[in-house]
Amino acid sequence: MNITAPHPSTLLQPEWVKTIRQDAFTAEQAGMLQPQQLELVYEQQWFKLLVPKIYGGLEMPLPELIRLEEALSWADGSLGWVITLCAGAGWFGGFINPEVAQEIFADPKVCLAGSGASTGTAQEQPDSYTLNGHWRYASGVRHATHFTVNCIIQENEIPFFNNDGSPVISSFVIDRDQATQVPAWKYIGMMGTGSHAFTINNAQVPAHRAFTIDASAAVVNTLLYRYPFLQLAEATLAANLSGMAQHFVDLCGPVFEQKLKESDRLTEQDRTVLMDTYAAIAAQLQTARNAFYQAVDASWTTKITDAKTVYALLHPVSTTSRQLARVARESVDKLYPYCGLRAAAPDTEINQVWRDLHTASQHALLTFEAS
Repeated sequence: MNITAPHPSTLLQPEWVKTIRQDAFTAEQAGMLQPQQLELVYEQQWFKLLVPKIYGGLEMPLPELIRLEEALSWADGSLGWVITLCAGAGWFGGFINPEVAQEIFADPKVCLAGSGASTGTAQEQPDSYTLNGHWRYASGVRHATHFTVNCIIQENEIPFFNNDGSPVISSFVIDRDQATQVPAWKYIGMMGTGSHAFTINNAQVPAHRAFTIDASAAVVNTLLYRYPFLQLAEATLAANLSGMAQHFVDLCGPVFEQKLKESDRLTEQDRTVLMDTYAAIAAQLQTARNAFYQAVDASWTTKITDAKTVYALLHPVSTTSRQLARVARESVDKLYPYCGLRAAAPDTEINQVWRDLHTASQHALLTFEAS
């Protein structure tokens, strides 16, 4: 069945969009989401989108989640990204020790920030671990209540290894006061995410704060926590880029209309090229979105029974996620030259969206096409 994805704006109330966008530039300058934006996030429980229902979360089905995250990134790239990454860490609630999870997610303002990089060590001791390490790019770190980290397991500073020779890695959830934030986010876009680094020095962590991210290790036995992490991550990040690209396309509309009205230097051929290019790019982005959502929906609704079925359902999610990311980048870059100097001015909305997309699209997960 072919799917026509509706415009992202259909999922958000106009007053939400106003609240999100009116503080977008202030969030950039401050390097973090602003109080009114965060109040809306807490009110709508957007940091709890993937938290298990048994802990008071929304446990939102994947197709609904992806569409909402695209819409939030359409409203503002930084806010959408922070929600995606922090809500994504909330998904770990399906794997965390139930007693620990119950305690963590009881906070109405809970926000888990962290990094997927295994740049820490965990010295194994009886009933606990000693954690050390440095992690980069933790979106939402400025208002996080907890941190999640990946660490190489060691004993007496000697790492353990799996049968294939790779180091044994475990994930941990720690309290905010066990980490030290390190200002490090100095890029051209996504400045409102406050994606700074953090360091952990000799933090003593109980053994039950360790968890494994694998369907076989899920402690909440529902579909959301059996869904593979790779495709979950690919799809959520691609949706963010799609939302930002759609925002840019939307902003180009009135810019081009104004150019057609005011410029006496455009020939009829120029005018035709401008509007034909705009229509073609908008259609191309829509086509990529349609294919992407069709793959996501199919992977969620069809029962996976064997390895062949797994590949047939999940590989299209990977391929369409990466294709959508590429189309999002290319769409913006093809339209940008027609926008004039307004698009190059850092105090304009269209430039902010351009900077956000080109920063977010540097995420390594979606750089290459799926093989």
